Amino acid sequence: MLHEKFDVSDPERARFDETRADVALYCEVRQSTRPWRRVRITDMSRTGFRIGRFPQSDPSLPLRIRIPGLALLNAQIRWRDKSAIGCEFIEPLHPAVFEHIVSQADEQLRFGL
Repeated sequence: MLHEKFDVSDPERARFDETRADVALYCEVRQSTRPWRRVRITDMSRTGFRIGRFPQSDPSLPLRIRIPGLALLNAQIRWRDKSAIGCEFIEPLHPAVFEHIVSQADEQLRFGL
C-alpha cells in the first residue's frame, strides 16, 4: 500500500507500537476552526490510530479527537492514502485510557451504536 508520508520530528516516537487493537470506534474530529466531523477510528495503539476516511484533511494542522467520556485528545496526521489517514497522538495514551477506549469500541460493536 502506498502512503503519502509526512515529517516525523522524533524518530523514537515514530516507531511502530506493537500493542495495537483492531477497533471500530465512531467519534468526532476536527482541524482548526473547521466543523466537527464524525469518523471511524480503526487500528489503534497507545501512540496512534487510523481513520477510515477524512476528506480535505490538512496534515499541517493538528487534529482534535472527541470521544465521549474522555478529555479532548490531540494528534497529528502522519500519512494518508486514498482510503485512510494515519495519525499519531501528540502524547501517547496512558495504558488505562487505551484499554478504556478499546472496551468502549467493543461496546459500540456489540450494541450496534
